[in-house]
Amino acid sequence: MSDVTSISGVRSREAVEKSPRGTGSADHPLVQLTVVRLKEFLREPEALFWVFIFPILLAAGLGIAFRNRPAEVLSIAVVSPDLAQSLRQEKLLDVEQLSTSAAGDALRTGKVALLVEPGANGSVVYHYDDTNPEGRAAKMLANFLIPGLLGMNLMGSAIWGMGFAIVDARRKKLMKRLVATPMPRPYYLLSFILSRLLLLVIEVVLLLGFGVIAFHVPVRGSLLDFSLLCVLGSLSFSALGLLISSRARTIEAASGLMNLVMLPMWIASGVFFSAQRFPAVVQPIIRALPLTAVIDALRANMLQGANLTQVGPELAILSAWMIVCFGLALKLFRWR
Repeated sequence: MSDVTSISGVRSREAVEKSPRGTGSADHPLVQLTVVRLKEFLREPEALFWVFIFPILLAAGLGIAFRNRPAEVLSIAVVSPDLAQSLRQEKLLDVEQLSTSAAGDALRTGKVALLVEPGANGSVVYHYDDTNPEGRAAKMLANFLIPGLLGMNLMGSAIWGMGFAIVDARRKKLMKRLVATPMPRPYYLLSFILSRLLLLVIEVVLLLGFGVIAFHVPVRGSLLDFSLLCVLGSLSFSALGLLISSRARTIEAASGLMNLVMLPMWIASGVFFSAQRFPAVVQPIIRALPLTAVIDALRANMLQGANLTQVGPELAILSAWMIVCFGLALKLFRWR
């Protein structure tokens, strides 16, 4: 009898360990598993659309809509009667005289685009929300949107790509078969991370390239720093996706958990508007979210030229999410 038995097409551990191994790097099990992950993804037209095409269509639609808006009358708040009277001479300004506190509230809630108050020595002080296109003279809304969309896409593709693939393999008993082989278990999970990083290059280049070409979105910071921020953000969300899928047995359960985790970040993390508009009491929670951290870091790098040292708090938040989620996922992961 042959000493090679077959269980669902998978050779036994002893037989495989005795068989000769390839000497090339392409024969390494981690490389083979990563290739499998990439092929699985590339063979799914829906996944290709949502990861690569949809973010570009969304950016194009939002950018064109705001770019082609006709001139509007801007609402501004003024705290001085003399300034209010002077500014009312301009027909494109809707001037409202308010108290200092009421004017500040109106600016924070987006009711007015500009707050004007007298300064020292007869000067005039202007306050505006730099995420509001009406309050910015030199910066298009697309500049604000592209980093937000990029961060949102990093989160969605990492969590959905990681979570659904793992749960689907568990549901179809494929993971159980792989565990019966000599495959080192860390290789299986690491293959998801490596394939995610390889796809990240295409994902970022497409969306950022579109923003630069179509809307002249600047990248004022170092490209190396920008790349490292994208990698760290993707790893953090991959760790979160791994944790979400570590115990789920069905697609429905995984989908519910992913939506539960991502929906609050879509709303609160500043993808389409500044997170500062939420009440001060919830700001510490919002700033601690990984999507908030990666979006703030990307905007600082792209729009303000910030380096890694200047976005240190955001890097610390992303690193903490990555380490904690990976640790919990490895401890809780269900292989069958």
